[in-house]
Amino acid sequence: MKLLFSRNPNPRLAVAVARYLGAEIAFEFASPTAPGQAERYRALNACRLSRDMRSDFWRTGDDEPEMIRWLSWGKENFARACDMVHFERGTKQRWRLGPIDEALVEEGLRQFHTAAALLEAELSQREWLVGNSVSYADFRMATFLPFNDAARLPLDDYPSLRRWYGRLEAIDAWRDPFQGLEAPQLPPVRIEA
Repeated sequence: MKLLFSRNPNPRLAVAVARYLGAEIAFEFASPTAPGQAERYRALNACRLSRDMRSDFWRTGDDEPEMIRWLSWGKENFARACDMVHFERGTKQRWRLGPIDEALVEEGLRQFHTAAALLEAELSQREWLVGNSVSYADFRMATFLPFNDAARLPLDDYPSLRRWYGRLEAIDAWRDPFQGLEAPQLPPVRIEA
């Protein structure tokens, strides 16, 4: 198996999952925005890797509905809010796609606070989103948090959320999924005048 990746949020997630699971796959750096590249990223996913590795990282059985609930909620709420802010403050500035739209940043931050408050309440009572160990739901929920240097989301306002993310950062595969791989750094974020 081969995993095509870049340092962008979703490909980074795929590398972190593969590294966490110890999957014996070949890693190949690719540019997801180059013509014809996007289709190459879809062949390998976390569910398949977890099954191939005989891991419970992708929960099944009684925990599967909870896993799917967090994935669905996260995509439409927390990750979406993080992405809105990151796109304006990070992606657009990194790739020179125009000035920051402050109205979109404010809307993203409003959505972030709403979602973060719910996560804060949940994570104040548990260490991980599903069960007693890290799962794909945790990795997926945190997709944009490694890029918070650009997004500047107020994680410190939510201590349980911050502790949860600290536990993720303690996992080598999450903290630095590109260690030992040939993966050029992303361009720096530049603020448009």
